[in-house]
Amino acid sequence: MVELEKEVLPLPPRYRFRDLLLGDWQTDDRVQVEFYVNENTFKERLKLFFIKNQRSSLRVRMFNFSLKVLSCLLYIVRVLLDNPQEGRQDWKLIIWVERPLPLWALQVLVAFISFSETMLLVYLSYKGNVWEQVLRVPFILEMISAVPFMITVILPSFRNLFIPVFLNCWLAKHALENMINDLHRAIQRTHSAMFNQVVILISTLVCLMFTCICGIQHLERAGNNLTLFDSLYFCVVTFSTVGFGDVTPQIWPSQLLVVIMIFVALIVLPIQFEQLAFLWMERQKSGGNYSRYRAQTEKHVVLCVSCLKIDLLMDFLNEFFAHPRLQDYYVVILCPAEMDVQVRRVLHVPLWAQRVIYLQGSALKDQDLMRAKMDDAEACFILSNRFEVDRIAADHQTILRAWAVKDFAPNCPLYVQILKPENKFHVKFADHVVCEEEFKYAMLALNCVCPGTSTLITLLIHSSRGQEGGACSADQWHRTYRRCSANEVHHIRLEESKFFGEYQGKSFTFASFHAHKKYGVCLIGVRRLDTTNILLNPGPCHIMGASDTCFYINISKEENSAFVRGQREPSWGGTGGNARGVPQTIYHGLTRLPVHSIIASMGTVAIDLQDSSDRSRSNSRTEMGGANTLALPAIGDSAEERRHSIAPVLELVDGVNNPTFDLLGDQSEDEGGEEEVTVGLWYRWVKGYPLNSPYIGSSPTLCHLLQEKMPFCCLRMDKACHHTLFEDARSYGFKNKLIIVSAESAGNGLYNFIVPLRAYYRPRKELNPIVLLLESIPEADFLEAICWFPMVFYTVGSIDNLDSLLRCGVTFANTMVVVDKESSMIAEEDYMADAKTIVNVQTLFRLFPALSIITELTHPANMRFMQFKVKDHYSLALSKLEKKEREKGSNLVFMFRLPFAAGKVFSVSMLDTLLYQSFVKDYMISITRLLLGLDSMPGSGFLCAMKITEDDLWIRTYGRLYQKLCSSNGDIPIGIYRTEAHKLPVSESQVSITVEDYEDTREPREPLLSRTSAHRNSTSSEPVSTSSHSSDHPLLRRKSMQWARRLSRKGGRGSSAAKGGPGSAAERISQQRLTLFRRSERQELNALVRTRMKHLGLSPTGFNGMTDQGNRLSYILINPSPDTRLELHDVVYLIRPDPLSLVPNQGGNRKCSAGLSESHRFDMQDSTHL
Repeated sequence: MVELEKEVLPLPPRYRFRDLLLGDWQTDDRVQVEFYVNENTFKERLKLFFIKNQRSSLRVRMFNFSLKVLSCLLYIVRVLLDNPQEGRQDWKLIIWVERPLPLWALQVLVAFISFSETMLLVYLSYKGNVWEQVLRVPFILEMISAVPFMITVILPSFRNLFIPVFLNCWLAKHALENMINDLHRAIQRTHSAMFNQVVILISTLVCLMFTCICGIQHLERAGNNLTLFDSLYFCVVTFSTVGFGDVTPQIWPSQLLVVIMIFVALIVLPIQFEQLAFLWMERQKSGGNYSRYRAQTEKHVVLCVSCLKIDLLMDFLNEFFAHPRLQDYYVVILCPAEMDVQVRRVLHVPLWAQRVIYLQGSALKDQDLMRAKMDDAEACFILSNRFEVDRIAADHQTILRAWAVKDFAPNCPLYVQILKPENKFHVKFADHVVCEEEFKYAMLALNCVCPGTSTLITLLIHSSRGQEGGACSADQWHRTYRRCSANEVHHIRLEESKFFGEYQGKSFTFASFHAHKKYGVCLIGVRRLDTTNILLNPGPCHIMGASDTCFYINISKEENSAFVRGQREPSWGGTGGNARGVPQTIYHGLTRLPVHSIIASMGTVAIDLQDSSDRSRSNSRTEMGGANTLALPAIGDSAEERRHSIAPVLELVDGVNNPTFDLLGDQSEDEGGEEEVTVGLWYRWVKGYPLNSPYIGSSPTLCHLLQEKMPFCCLRMDKACHHTLFEDARSYGFKNKLIIVSAESAGNGLYNFIVPLRAYYRPRKELNPIVLLLESIPEADFLEAICWFPMVFYTVGSIDNLDSLLRCGVTFANTMVVVDKESSMIAEEDYMADAKTIVNVQTLFRLFPALSIITELTHPANMRFMQFKVKDHYSLALSKLEKKEREKGSNLVFMFRLPFAAGKVFSVSMLDTLLYQSFVKDYMISITRLLLGLDSMPGSGFLCAMKITEDDLWIRTYGRLYQKLCSSNGDIPIGIYRTEAHKLPVSESQVSITVEDYEDTREPREPLLSRTSAHRNSTSSEPVSTSSHSSDHPLLRRKSMQWARRLSRKGGRGSSAAKGGPGSAAERISQQRLTLFRRSERQELNALVRTRMKHLGLSPTGFNGMTDQGNRLSYILINPSPDTRLELHDVVYLIRPDPLSLVPNQGGNRKCSAGLSESHRFDMQDSTHL
């Protein structure tokens, strides 16, 4: 046993228990090997310490620099202790000097250390060529200043020999350069070229002056015996080109030295200055750095773009700094492109020079992100380049930028703009994402059924003070439209609010109605404390809680409002603009706004609180003057009884009577809907969620669908197949007019155009057929996505081809949507990107005047060319108004353009402000998506519209309409789309014209903005006409021209006659002649269209090209005052509660539906449900 124990080896401590079990530890013959990064030799270790390692090399450089500076100081001490005797010239004084022994010992010690270090570095840097090291200038200077001192140790007789130690200043300069390089390598600073060059320039000047000073002082020992200060004075005077002449060198060596130093300065210094200027210019282009100290003490945001345009920059700056609490923020722009000339000019303006910092760099480089101090930024905005030829490639660049920023600064909030919806899921991690095509197509779709939606959303997401256009504008619609445009969406907690605090425990509709009646604010949505979902108009079943966040529309937020309780002013007499005989109050005018709408500013807003007695007073008002179209008829119920037919808004409700929707059952309108869709394809309709989405990330929406998908061949309208023989829109027999979309290709964004128009809450009888006019055949995956939707077709053609337009059914269309082509967004001149679209739309406008055309433009500035009239003074006056607004720095310079005010034109760049506003209002994107139908949140309402008919005018005011809607079905009105028909007056100067001057005839010089009844600049089918249509005259035959000249001469001679004399006859004949001009062109265009229809085999029946709706002016009133008059054909924007979330009273809905009085007809008739 003892022998066995002796044979057992001890267990190594580093082995595991597994090795013990396997028994491998006894036969272990492994050897530990150490690996070195560098060669483990003495030379390599020295090289690593003196050269390669940044920190140790930096210490060596600093020691070397200190040693050279010390040697120069010792030389100065030697000069100050030296006192040569004055006398005649003695050249020995130049060779020999007085050097005390202690000073000599210090200089020898310094020289020995410097020499040893130099030789060591030469040894370490040796690479096989010794002359390369020996002939270097620093080595030669080191030998000149160090070797003589070492010789004096061996030969004491040479101890007082003059040695040019002052040349060590150049070695100190060289050591300083190396030290700065090592310093930047150690702290990882790469953007220090400017600093390096400045240090080199200053050190060069110092060395040059020090060398000249010491050289002249030493050489003049044999002459004037100058001191160091005298030599300094002489050098400064000489190099500054002043040259007083009181101190001059006396001997030729010093004079020669001055000449040499001047030549050296003329050669070296310009080179240094040139390099410095070049680096300064490069730094100006790149923008330098955002300092770390400023990033820690000040707040800043970073804007990352691939190409910065002046319009994009100004939109961002104006919208970002429109909020008072963002005034102290800095904006750092990170762009890889060089700064544009216009951008540079703007950034030099003092308003932006102290706020905006431009950095040229890439977001994919951590170094550039460090320059922008991205990790300290409050937010990062990443915008895509919509002008890129390949928009998918632009999205890929945006995605990489977002990933790079998130990797570098994971805590920095990201605001990302993406172009294509299929790329949206790559940036889902961002805090806020705006997909351009999603919003664009959804907004264009709602424009078709809810007019002016694009303008409504644009005004809501833009910051405005309501002061655009000037308060002294002569046009009533200007003043009304201007004041209402200042409304924005704000939020506040219910328990902290004076607007809504008193409605805690009440229903949502009760709170919304009474808040609007009392304060003039429109409550549109809420958000519970325990959820992040915003609910638009959750309906009367929602009870307001103290912790609810309320979202409301108002000119200013409640925190900036002052509450002043007072009585209304006495009624005014029925004078001025009150043609209806209604007594005017403090809100005077056709559309009277409350005080909170008049005082529109970002500061404090005073709100007049109306007492409860106002309601009874308004109800007991008697109409003054003549007949009132809004008054109730005397037959039947009395007027007083009819007024009380509007039920009060209940504080709490048990259920909601909503007979319009019965989603799970077979509606009566749906039962008859099978007969309405006579398309030759008898498919059953169902409600459900689309089975195939063309991209990832689309929000599921309950829609009208086909129970069986339509074959791909049947989707093409202009070609027959074995399923159907129809080849044109007329053959299908649609009862509703078409909606035509002209696009370059079938992108995934078109899916968001179809979904809002096929949403479940739109009655089947109101669905319009959708025809996609595409320039190329769509892909199979897109057809797979749309084949489940009813009445959706496509044709292949172009908008600039009349035959293509006629084949797709333009003569049976109500709305034509023209989407800007992606391929035309790139032009040599930026603003020419819309040229083709504008001309095509103008052609459509002339060929089909009754067609409602909605156009998307790339640049908002091109809105002035929509429905362009050359000699239209009203448009010219609006152009001048736009210029004034641009000079004032308005955010909405284009808001008074007639196409924009009417919602007929839209630019996708308007959506940029939605992303910018989200920095302050993080809910704006969610609310906008809910309004547009991009998101369908359970319990959240939807946007729809209702048209005011003659039967609805008894409601009289917007406030009474608000009450009627809230009490009947829980709808919340948010605005009015108003259309006014006006005719331009005809003056004698417009009538008595000659045909020779017809093309150059101008309207009266007085601006039409000063007329109260002149609004519009379009053609009319009325007999009265003006010379504003001079651009529409046709080419007349020669005899007709002569006949017109004779008539005009007669009219000119008789224009000054009496009203009933020959002048009046001439005026009537001239009006008929001008009407003939216009109608002749219209007839010519109609003949062209009918000819092409016959050529294509299409029946021209039903085509009426004479319809002209050009004398109408439309605009939007957001959140008007309660006493705003309702007018015929007004379209009221509504937020209707989600019918799926309502709890109807069983058995009572149908009965209530059958028992509705005539006063409630407007609830269901003539309304457009989205």
